[in-house]
Amino acid sequence: MPKALIVDDSPTELANLRGILSGAGWHAVTATNGAEAVSKALTEKPGVIFLDVIMPDMDGFEACRQLQANPETRQIPVVFVTSKNQKADHLWAKMQGAKALIGKPYDPSQILDSLKAYA
Repeated sequence: MPKALIVDDSPTELANLRGILSGAGWHAVTATNGAEAVSKALTEKPGVIFLDVIMPDMDGFEACRQLQANPETRQIPVVFVTSKNQKADHLWAKMQGAKALIGKPYDPSQILDSLKAYA
């Protein structure tokens, strides 16, 4: 069963994304901040990471930079799922190494499409 890492400080968002992914046959591992995301990416080796931006301790942009800088995690596709949905946010996400940015609120099909495209 393929594995995805979902990172968000909102329990509701974690549950929502977990439901979408499990319905698509994916096992979901969760983290609640950027530092935990970096650690779990190393230990869990997910096929894709869905990463929020605005979180305590370490935001998603910094977590993405750390993931991209590490040879053990740089190949894992990162898709931001965030309320930061301006054109500049999309550009900044790409500059950090992310494959895409999905704005909240999102349609489940956007999550599934990103699985097909990047995982």
